[in-house]
Amino acid sequence: MTVFSRTGVVFAACVAAVSMAVSAWAQPEGESFSDWRDGFRERLTASGAEAETVSNMLDDLEPNPRVIELDGSQPEFVRPIWSYLDIAASDLRISNGQAAYAPRRETIDAIEAQYGVRAEILIAVWGLESSYGAIPGNNDTIRSLATLAWEGRRRDWAESQLIAAAQMIDRGYATREQLTGSWAGAMGQTQFIPTTYLERAVDWDGDGLRNIWTNEYDALASAANLLGRAGWEMDAPVVIEVTLPEDFDLADWDPTQSRLVSAWALLGVRPHGDDGWAADDLMRAGRLELPAGRAGPGFVTFPNFRVIKRYNNSTSYALGVAHLADRIAGGDPFVGPWPEGNVPLTRSQTRQLQEGMNALGFNSGRPDGLAGPNTRRALRAFQRANGLDADGYVGSAAYDAVMTATE
Repeated sequence: MTVFSRTGVVFAACVAAVSMAVSAWAQPEGESFSDWRDGFRERLTASGAEAETVSNMLDDLEPNPRVIELDGSQPEFVRPIWSYLDIAASDLRISNGQAAYAPRRETIDAIEAQYGVRAEILIAVWGLESSYGAIPGNNDTIRSLATLAWEGRRRDWAESQLIAAAQMIDRGYATREQLTGSWAGAMGQTQFIPTTYLERAVDWDGDGLRNIWTNEYDALASAANLLGRAGWEMDAPVVIEVTLPEDFDLADWDPTQSRLVSAWALLGVRPHGDDGWAADDLMRAGRLELPAGRAGPGFVTFPNFRVIKRYNNSTSYALGVAHLADRIAGGDPFVGPWPEGNVPLTRSQTRQLQEGMNALGFNSGRPDGLAGPNTRRALRAFQRANGLDADGYVGSAAYDAVMTATE
């Protein structure tokens, strides 16, 4: 930890204050940070890292209490998807995206042509990851990853990222000081972790550097390379908002299974506010997703949607990127309406829901307060058994139904 001062007295006081602050936060149990650092120094050296790089990365390195706090804190309240989308595709973010695209159109369109990934999608990723380069994060990536490795919950992952960071330095891709980004170890304007950087970052302008921190075109081309290599299909849809007929039967619906759009059309699923499906889409395979349950809007998502989730495995994120891209291109907002009275559950409520379903014989796994696939699967089984819409939406209506059944 570096503390700057003009006098030794002030320096000592700052160090003492920092030491007291560090000792006050909840440190992980087990080995000390220095013990972890000494052990990892050997592992990093054994990986082939140059001695100077090992020294630059680890000498005098101290943990970051804020990283421990952020990684250990699981938000009690979950932001509804409609609130997330209001922010992801806000009027300001749309106009800023259009303003960012206009003077860079020639180069961004060239990146689109090179990697086969739609320009507006790249701009939307750029907008959500760093506000179009304005907020790439200034956390020390090495310090953040070392803190996560010492904490232990994701030690193997964090240490693998540190080894990749050493390779970045050794190969001359970046200096130790350039490795900055989010508290969780993602770097630059498009937020790449070190292993992804090594695998997918590119040098668009040919200056010999893969500079995702201050070179926006390197950052955008790197994102395009990532999405393209993940299977992006140019000129194919990402997501289409749909309406379901009143008698649509959710009993056999599975959000993880794809059907041809023509099959969804036969079941009465139609594009929202449209006369019908485009002929080109009828033979595409898509999944019907109801991220806010039966009472909210439906979406047919296509393989490109899951490519975006390779970037960030979140339905909200993928919807946000796709919708922001469409709005930047001049598209219409989602119609909805969203079930604002049926809000997502808090973590403690989700844990109670899981415990209740387990007690009723609908196995959701170990109650952890996280609404994952097992929880949604168990909830759909409970809903089917009780004559409810089996949408698996972990919201207040489902909570009330399960709690009533356990009384």
